[in-house]
Amino acid sequence: MNFNEPQALTELYRWQQKMQATPGPLDRLTRTVQTRLNGLLPEKLHQAITATIRQMVRGVLFGSTHLTRRPLTEGTLAEREEVVRQRIRRYRHVAMVEGAATGAAGFFVGLTDFPLLLGIKLKLLFDVAALYGYDVQDYTERLYLLHVFQLAFSSQHTRNATYQRLAHWDEYRQSLPPDAADFDWRTFQQEYRDYIDLAKLAQLIPFIGAAVGAVANYRLLEQLGETAMNCYRMRYFEAEAAEDKAE
Repeated sequence: MNFNEPQALTELYRWQQKMQATPGPLDRLTRTVQTRLNGLLPEKLHQAITATIRQMVRGVLFGSTHLTRRPLTEGTLAEREEVVRQRIRRYRHVAMVEGAATGAAGFFVGLTDFPLLLGIKLKLLFDVAALYGYDVQDYTERLYLLHVFQLAFSSQHTRNATYQRLAHWDEYRQSLPPDAADFDWRTFQQEYRDYIDLAKLAQLIPFIGAAVGAVANYRLLEQLGETAMNCYRMRYFEAEAAEDKAE
Protein backbone atom coordinates (compact mmCIF):
# COMPACT_ATOMS: atom_id res chain seq x y z
CA MET A 1 0.00 0.00 0.00
CA ASN A 2 1.32 3.46 -0.95
CA PHE A 3 2.12 5.66 2.07
CA ASN A 4 -0.70 8.08 1.06
CA GLU A 5 -3.31 5.34 0.87
CA PRO A 6 -4.01 4.81 4.62
CA GLN A 7 -5.35 8.37 4.87
CA ALA A 8 -7.58 7.84 1.85
CA LEU A 9 -8.79 4.56 3.34
CA THR A 10 -9.60 6.25 6.67
CA GLU A 11 -11.56 8.98 4.90
CA LEU A 12 -13.37 6.31 2.90
CA TYR A 13 -14.43 4.40 6.04
CA ARG A 14 -15.84 7.57 7.61
CA TRP A 15 -17.74 8.42 4.46
CA GLN A 16 -19.12 4.89 4.18
CA GLN A 17 -20.53 5.12 7.70
CA LYS A 18 -22.29 8.36 6.79
CA MET A 19 -23.74 6.86 3.62
CA GLN A 20 -25.21 3.94 5.58
CA ALA A 21 -26.67 6.00 8.43
CA THR A 22 -30.30 5.45 9.40
CA PRO A 23 -32.59 8.36 8.38
CA GLY A 24 -33.23 10.49 11.46
CA PRO A 25 -35.74 13.15 12.54
CA LEU A 26 -33.81 15.89 10.72
CA ASP A 27 -34.00 13.92 7.47
CA ARG A 28 -37.77 13.57 7.83
CA LEU A 29 -38.14 17.27 8.69
CA THR A 30 -36.07 18.29 5.68
CA ARG A 31 -38.20 16.06 3.48
CA THR A 32 -41.36 17.72 4.78
CA VAL A 33 -39.98 21.22 4.16
CA GLN A 34 -38.90 20.27 0.65
CA THR A 35 -42.35 18.90 -0.12
CA ARG A 36 -43.93 22.16 0.99
CA LEU A 37 -41.48 24.20 -1.05
CA ASN A 38 -42.31 22.12 -4.10
CA GLY A 39 -45.95 23.06 -3.58
CA LEU A 40 -45.06 26.77 -3.68
CA LEU A 41 -43.31 26.60 -7.05
CA PRO A 42 -45.38 27.17 -10.21
CA GLU A 43 -46.28 24.03 -12.12
CA LYS A 44 -44.61 25.38 -15.26
CA LEU A 45 -41.36 25.66 -13.34
CA HIS A 46 -41.67 22.06 -12.16
CA GLN A 47 -42.26 20.93 -15.73
CA ALA A 48 -39.32 22.93 -17.06
CA ILE A 49 -36.91 21.54 -14.46
CA THR A 50 -38.14 17.99 -14.97
CA ALA A 51 -37.78 18.26 -18.76
CA THR A 52 -34.27 19.71 -18.43
CA ILE A 53 -33.08 16.96 -16.11
CA ARG A 54 -34.67 14.26 -18.27
CA GLN A 55 -32.97 15.49 -21.44
CA MET A 56 -29.58 15.88 -19.80
CA VAL A 57 -29.78 12.44 -18.18
CA ARG A 58 -30.70 10.88 -21.49
CA GLY A 59 -27.78 12.74 -23.05
CA VAL A 60 -25.46 11.10 -20.54
CA LEU A 61 -26.95 7.68 -21.14
CA PHE A 62 -27.03 7.75 -24.93
CA GLY A 63 -24.18 10.09 -25.81
CA SER A 64 -21.97 12.83 -24.41
CA THR A 65 -18.87 10.62 -24.37
CA HIS A 66 -17.20 13.07 -26.73
CA LEU A 67 -17.13 15.55 -23.85
CA THR A 68 -14.69 13.56 -21.76
CA ARG A 69 -10.97 12.90 -21.86
CA ARG A 70 -9.30 9.54 -22.35
CA PRO A 71 -8.88 7.39 -19.22
CA LEU A 72 -5.69 8.01 -17.28
CA THR A 73 -3.80 4.72 -17.46
CA GLU A 74 -0.84 5.48 -15.19
CA GLY A 75 -0.34 7.02 -11.77
CA THR A 76 -0.70 6.17 -8.10
CA LEU A 77 -3.89 6.85 -6.20
CA ALA A 78 -2.29 9.92 -4.61
CA GLU A 79 -1.20 11.30 -7.99
CA ARG A 80 -4.64 10.77 -9.48
CA GLU A 81 -6.39 12.36 -6.53
CA GLU A 82 -4.19 15.44 -6.62
CA VAL A 83 -5.39 16.09 -10.18
CA VAL A 84 -8.97 15.24 -9.19
CA ARG A 85 -8.87 17.83 -6.39
CA GLN A 86 -7.55 20.43 -8.82
CA ARG A 87 -10.38 19.61 -11.21
CA ILE A 88 -12.98 19.87 -8.43
CA ARG A 89 -11.63 23.29 -7.44
CA ARG A 90 -11.82 24.45 -11.04
CA TYR A 91 -15.42 23.32 -11.52
CA ARG A 92 -16.36 24.68 -8.11
CA HIS A 93 -15.09 28.10 -9.13
CA VAL A 94 -17.00 27.96 -12.43
CA ALA A 95 -20.17 26.96 -10.57
CA MET A 96 -19.75 29.80 -8.05
CA VAL A 97 -19.39 32.40 -10.80
CA GLU A 98 -22.34 30.96 -12.69
CA GLY A 99 -24.53 30.89 -9.56
CA ALA A 100 -23.66 34.44 -8.60
CA ALA A 101 -24.27 35.74 -12.12
CA THR A 102 -27.63 34.05 -12.62
CA GLY A 103 -28.73 34.84 -9.06
CA ALA A 104 -27.94 38.53 -9.46
CA ALA A 105 -29.82 38.75 -12.75
CA GLY A 106 -33.23 38.13 -11.22
CA PHE A 107 -35.92 35.48 -11.18
CA PHE A 108 -36.20 34.54 -14.85
CA VAL A 109 -32.48 34.47 -15.56
CA GLY A 110 -32.00 32.68 -12.25
CA LEU A 111 -34.07 29.82 -13.61
CA THR A 112 -31.32 29.12 -16.13
CA ASP A 113 -29.04 28.11 -13.26
CA PHE A 114 -30.69 24.69 -13.03
CA PRO A 115 -29.60 23.36 -16.46
CA LEU A 116 -26.26 25.18 -16.34
CA LEU A 117 -25.35 23.79 -12.94
CA LEU A 118 -26.48 20.31 -13.91
CA GLY A 119 -24.21 20.41 -16.94
CA ILE A 120 -21.24 21.50 -14.82
CA LYS A 121 -21.82 18.66 -12.37
CA LEU A 122 -22.10 16.00 -15.04
CA LYS A 123 -18.97 17.22 -16.82
CA LEU A 124 -17.08 17.06 -13.53
CA LEU A 125 -18.15 13.44 -13.09
CA PHE A 126 -16.95 12.53 -16.58
CA ASP A 127 -13.56 14.07 -15.83
CA VAL A 128 -13.26 12.35 -12.44
CA ALA A 129 -14.06 8.96 -13.99
CA ALA A 130 -11.32 9.41 -16.58
CA LEU A 131 -8.77 10.52 -13.98
CA TYR A 132 -9.41 7.37 -11.96
CA GLY A 133 -8.87 5.37 -15.16
CA TYR A 134 -12.42 4.43 -16.17
CA ASP A 135 -13.69 4.57 -19.73
CA VAL A 136 -17.20 6.02 -20.05
CA GLN A 137 -17.47 4.68 -23.58
CA ASP A 138 -18.84 1.71 -21.64
CA TYR A 139 -22.44 2.66 -20.91
CA THR A 140 -22.35 0.83 -17.56
CA GLU A 141 -19.70 3.33 -16.50
CA ARG A 142 -22.09 6.14 -17.42
CA LEU A 143 -24.77 4.46 -15.32
CA TYR A 144 -22.22 4.33 -12.52
CA LEU A 145 -21.77 8.10 -12.80
CA LEU A 146 -25.51 8.64 -12.54
CA HIS A 147 -25.63 6.50 -9.43
CA VAL A 148 -22.78 8.57 -7.97
CA PHE A 149 -24.78 11.68 -8.78
CA GLN A 150 -27.89 10.21 -7.17
CA LEU A 151 -25.93 9.25 -4.08
CA ALA A 152 -24.67 12.82 -3.69
CA PHE A 153 -28.08 14.46 -4.08
CA SER A 154 -30.67 12.20 -2.49
CA SER A 155 -32.50 11.83 0.79
CA GLN A 156 -30.89 9.48 3.30
CA HIS A 157 -33.46 6.77 2.55
CA THR A 158 -32.64 6.73 -1.18
CA ARG A 159 -28.96 7.21 -0.38
CA ASN A 160 -28.85 3.93 1.58
CA ALA A 161 -30.20 1.93 -1.38
CA THR A 162 -28.01 3.71 -3.93
CA TYR A 163 -24.91 3.18 -1.81
CA GLN A 164 -25.51 -0.57 -1.69
CA ARG A 165 -25.61 -0.70 -5.48
CA LEU A 166 -22.35 1.21 -5.75
CA ALA A 167 -20.68 -0.82 -3.00
CA HIS A 168 -21.45 -4.01 -4.96
CA TRP A 169 -21.18 -2.55 -8.44
CA ASP A 170 -19.39 -5.41 -10.17
CA GLU A 171 -22.17 -7.73 -9.06
CA TYR A 172 -24.95 -5.24 -9.78
CA ARG A 173 -23.72 -4.36 -13.27
CA GLN A 174 -24.18 -7.98 -14.32
CA SER A 175 -27.94 -7.53 -13.89
CA LEU A 176 -28.08 -4.43 -16.09
CA PRO A 177 -29.93 -4.67 -19.42
CA PRO A 178 -27.92 -4.55 -22.66
CA ASP A 179 -28.84 -0.88 -23.17
CA ALA A 180 -29.51 2.10 -20.90
CA ALA A 181 -33.16 2.68 -21.75
CA ASP A 182 -34.42 1.23 -18.48
CA PHE A 183 -32.61 3.66 -16.17
CA ASP A 184 -35.07 5.06 -13.62
CA TRP A 185 -34.61 8.72 -14.46
CA ARG A 186 -37.94 9.62 -12.82
CA THR A 187 -36.67 8.76 -9.35
CA PHE A 188 -33.35 10.34 -10.22
CA GLN A 189 -34.82 13.71 -11.23
CA GLN A 190 -37.33 13.84 -8.37
CA GLU A 191 -34.68 13.17 -5.73
CA TYR A 192 -32.38 15.72 -7.33
CA ARG A 193 -35.11 18.36 -7.48
CA ASP A 194 -36.15 17.72 -3.88
CA TYR A 195 -32.57 17.93 -2.69
CA ILE A 196 -31.62 21.17 -4.42
CA ASP A 197 -34.94 23.01 -3.98
CA LEU A 198 -34.18 23.88 -0.37
CA ALA A 199 -30.69 25.12 -1.15
CA LYS A 200 -31.48 26.91 -4.40
CA LEU A 201 -34.95 28.42 -4.01
CA ALA A 202 -33.57 31.51 -2.28
CA GLN A 203 -31.36 32.15 -5.31
CA LEU A 204 -34.47 33.35 -7.12
CA ILE A 205 -35.12 36.05 -4.51
CA PRO A 206 -34.07 39.58 -5.57
CA PHE A 207 -31.06 41.21 -3.85
CA ILE A 208 -29.79 38.07 -2.11
CA GLY A 209 -29.82 35.75 -5.12
CA ALA A 210 -26.20 36.34 -6.10
CA ALA A 211 -24.77 35.48 -2.69
CA VAL A 212 -27.05 32.47 -2.27
CA GLY A 213 -26.27 31.21 -5.76
CA ALA A 214 -22.51 31.39 -5.26
CA VAL A 215 -22.54 29.69 -1.84
CA ALA A 216 -25.06 27.01 -2.81
CA ASN A 217 -23.20 26.09 -6.00
CA TYR A 218 -19.89 25.96 -4.12
CA ARG A 219 -21.28 23.52 -1.58
CA LEU A 220 -23.08 21.38 -4.13
CA LEU A 221 -19.92 20.94 -6.23
CA GLU A 222 -17.90 20.24 -3.09
CA GLN A 223 -20.35 17.54 -2.07
CA LEU A 224 -20.42 15.96 -5.51
CA GLY A 225 -16.62 15.93 -5.66
CA GLU A 226 -16.31 14.27 -2.26
CA THR A 227 -18.90 11.65 -3.19
CA ALA A 228 -17.22 10.86 -6.50
CA MET A 229 -13.77 10.52 -4.94
CA ASN A 230 -14.99 8.10 -2.29
CA CYS A 231 -16.98 6.03 -4.78
CA TYR A 232 -13.88 5.52 -6.91
CA ARG A 233 -11.80 4.87 -3.80
CA MET A 234 -14.16 1.98 -3.04
CA ARG A 235 -13.45 0.50 -6.44
CA TYR A 236 -9.71 1.10 -6.13
CA PHE A 237 -9.35 -0.64 -2.78
CA GLU A 238 -11.68 -3.45 -3.84
CA ALA A 239 -9.54 -4.09 -6.92
CA GLU A 240 -6.39 -3.91 -4.80
CA ALA A 241 -7.80 -6.45 -2.34
CA ALA A 242 -8.76 -8.76 -5.20
CA GLU A 243 -5.22 -8.61 -6.60
CA ASP A 244 -3.71 -9.41 -3.18
CA LYS A 245 -6.08 -12.34 -2.80
CA ALA A 246 -5.21 -13.66 -6.27
CA GLU A 247 -1.53 -13.62 -5.37
